[in-house]
Amino acid sequence: MSQMLSEILEQPDVLRRTIEGERDKITKIGDFIRQKEIDVIVLVARGSSDNAALFGRYLLEVTTGIPVSLSAPSVFTLYNAKLRLRRALVIGVSQSGEGVDINLVLERAKESGAFTIGITNEAGSTMARIADETLLIHAGREKSVAATKTYTGQILLFYLLAAAIGDQRLNYHQIPDLTEKALELKGEVQQLAQRYAFMENCVVVGRGMNYGNSYELALKLMETCYVVAERFSSADFFHGPLAIIGRGFPVVFFGPSGVTEQSSIDLLNRLKELHADCLSITNSPHIAELSSNSLLIPEVTDEFLTPIPFIIPAQLFAAYLAEAKGLDPDAPRSLTKVTKTI
Repeated sequence: MSQMLSEILEQPDVLRRTIEGERDKITKIGDFIRQKEIDVIVLVARGSSDNAALFGRYLLEVTTGIPVSLSAPSVFTLYNAKLRLRRALVIGVSQSGEGVDINLVLERAKESGAFTIGITNEAGSTMARIADETLLIHAGREKSVAATKTYTGQILLFYLLAAAIGDQRLNYHQIPDLTEKALELKGEVQQLAQRYAFMENCVVVGRGMNYGNSYELALKLMETCYVVAERFSSADFFHGPLAIIGRGFPVVFFGPSGVTEQSSIDLLNRLKELHADCLSITNSPHIAELSSNSLLIPEVTDEFLTPIPFIIPAQLFAAYLAEAKGLDPDAPRSLTKVTKTI
C-alpha cells in the first residue's frame, strides 16, 4: 500500500482528534474576534493549502458576511506593498508552517496592525511562532508528498472557525463519520480507476463549497498521475472551456444536491449531448443518473458538509489511478514535501 493511500485511510481519526484538540481554543479565539471590528479576512496559502483556503473563502463569507480575500503573496514578497490591515484578520495556511512567503505575509500583516492566525500541522513551526494564534491539524507527520489528511484537516479547521465567528450552525461533528462512509467506496474507486488508466487530459468541475475541491483533485491528478487537469466552476465552463469537449473527453464532477445542483444538471445535460465521459462524485441520484459513471454518497444530506466526504473518493481515485498507470504516488517527479518560495 502506498503512503498516500495509507494516509487517506487515516482521515476519520485525524478529523476526530482535530475537533477534540482545537474546539475549545477556537471558541475562545472566536469570542475575541467577535469583539474586534474586523472589516476583511485575508487568507494566504500555496498549493493544496491554497485549495483549502479557497473553500474557506466561500464558507467564511457565507457564514460571517465579512468579505474574504485570497492573498497574492508576491504583492508583499516581490513588490513590497504596504497594505492597510488594521481591521483585518489574516490567516496563513501551511501544512509544514515553513512556507517562506506565507510567513513573510503574516509578519508584514502583523506590522500593519492585523490580527493573525496560523493553520498548520506543525506546532513547532516558524508559522506557529509568528502568528498571534495557531490552529493545529492533529494529523501526525504527513509523509506522502501529495497532501491528503492535512488538506481535510485544514478544511475542518475552517468549519470550526466559521462556527465560532459566524451566525450559521454548522454540524461539523458529523464529518468524521461521513468520511468513514466515503471510505467505503474504496473498492469501487479502485475498479473505476482501471477504466481511466490511459487518461492523459481531463477537466474537473466544482462550484460553491466544492470549488476548492475541483482545484485540489486537479492538483492531485497532475502531481501523482501526470494527467493534465484543468478546473472550472460549472457556471464558468459554459463561457469558453466547453469548446474543448469532444466524444469521450473525461470530465470529473463534484455535484452535490443543494443550491448548485441545477447548474450541475444543466452542464451534465450539455456534456451528454457532446458524448463526454462524465464521472460524478455526488449525493444526488439525479446527477448520478446523468453521469457516465458516479460515486454516490447519499449519507451526506447537507451541502455545507459535502467537501470533505466528497474529496475522499477523489483522493482515492488519484492514488489508484497512479497505481493503474504504473506510477508511484509517493515519489512524484521533480517534487519535494516542503516547497519554499518567495
